[in-house]
Amino acid sequence: MTSALPAPFTAAVTTATVLGCLAYLAAAARLRARGDAWPYGRGALFCAGGAVLVAGVAEPWGAAPPFTAHMLTHLCVGMLAPLLLVLGRPLTLLLRTAPVPLRRGLVALTRSRWATAPALPPVAALLDFGGLWLLYRTPLLSVSHHSPWLNTLVHVHILLAGVLFSFGVLALDPVRHRPGYGLRAAVLLIGGTAHAVLAKSLYAAGPPGMSFGTADLHLASQVMYYGGDAVELALAAVVALQWYRSEGRALRRAGRPGRPGTGGAPAAATRR
Repeated sequence: MTSALPAPFTAAVTTATVLGCLAYLAAAARLRARGDAWPYGRGALFCAGGAVLVAGVAEPWGAAPPFTAHMLTHLCVGMLAPLLLVLGRPLTLLLRTAPVPLRRGLVALTRSRWATAPALPPVAALLDFGGLWLLYRTPLLSVSHHSPWLNTLVHVHILLAGVLFSFGVLALDPVRHRPGYGLRAAVLLIGGTAHAVLAKSLYAAGPPGMSFGTADLHLASQVMYYGGDAVELALAAVVALQWYRSEGRALRRAGRPGRPGTGGAPAAATRR
């Protein structure tokens, strides 16, 4: 059996998430009230991410086998909720609506090397998928089962690492250096492969120190494998769409008259 999350942690996450969603919607409304555009879809995605996160920590699948229930929590807290929250672009919204002093501090933070380093795709992938390998292929899961607060810290890490990975791979919000599409795609491919291999290894053998039924172990590994694939495919689709649009903009810029290498006549020459 895996231990449930402590009630204070669940309550704190639920409260913070509800307040965060309300603050997001209020900021978006203020932005629109002053005549600036902010798509409603972003708010829907952010609030959906909040709902998935609350469901994940509340663990409503009590009838499921223990390891399968744990894996559903992992999928919600560490993968699906982070993806939806990042797609809502909360940092961009905050930068556009925060008071000037706070905005300056946030801009300085997004440009600082120490703050942005964890969100670099290779670093974020190591924190995310490396942490999962450490959790499931060492006795850490067994130890956390006997310590509610260690269990809490494990889930906090899973959430933050998932957010960092989605944030770094999608690169939707402004950061110090936006990683190239090739790097982001490669990291996503490698990270997804590491996640899939881990899921397959759990199908064959459970985490050290834990005892789960064969059916439970197989079902949990399938949840991890196919659920992870679905989220990673969504990440890949967003990156591919960004890449496609970027190439389209580059082609349009290259095709404008007067730009070097386009074959068009320079603007000054056409006026002669």
